[in-house]
Amino acid sequence: MAPWALASAHIFSRLPDKLANDLFAKSRLVKIAADQTLFTAGDPGDGCYRVESGLMKVSVISPTGSERILAIFGPGSLIGEFAVIDGQPRSATVTAVRESLLRFISRTTYQEFVRQHPEARDHIMMMLIQRLRDTNSIVAAASFLSTKGRVALAMCGLAEAFGQDLGNGRNLIKQKITQNEVAAMAGVARENVSRTLNEWMRQKLISREGGFYRIENRAQLEREAET
Repeated sequence: MAPWALASAHIFSRLPDKLANDLFAKSRLVKIAADQTLFTAGDPGDGCYRVESGLMKVSVISPTGSERILAIFGPGSLIGEFAVIDGQPRSATVTAVRESLLRFISRTTYQEFVRQHPEARDHIMMMLIQRLRDTNSIVAAASFLSTKGRVALAMCGLAEAFGQDLGNGRNLIKQKITQNEVAAMAGVARENVSRTLNEWMRQKLISREGGFYRIENRAQLEREAET
């Protein structure tokens, strides 16, 4: 699984519905415009956000100024949730890909919530452990992948996070994603992404229409993600 496919696997996802509703009952709405930055790496970790609508991206900038996209978050995802636990500064920058509506809960609100609902700690701890296991698997897999494998992993992650099943192993990625964004996800040069995607289009492994990518053979693409 690609890291950006973990968009819905946040640390509160194991909470029973009633507890989750109680947690966000005191949240406040935040509206953010497309291309607006929600927070920057190094900013205070004062709380977390749940995406109600829109699309957000998490990225880091290298010393040379290149961007690496770590995750893309759609509705239902949580952003910056570790900050409500440890209060540490933000480790990455989060920007709106399109106009988005978020719900914010402060660290103070979270601390009061777990005091009132101590049983929530076990649910959250189990999710933290799962996140760590997933991250370890991702890092280990990506370390040995070829350029094509990294691009395939990015496309499979997008299909898992935002795909619409069209049947017969076909998936429509229902978000408009640029080659620059795929390159930033895969950690490879845009020219390599362009060359790889064009090759796959000639092979009819993927297609593109109206700015949307469509995976024509998901099983084959997953095999590419293992090379």
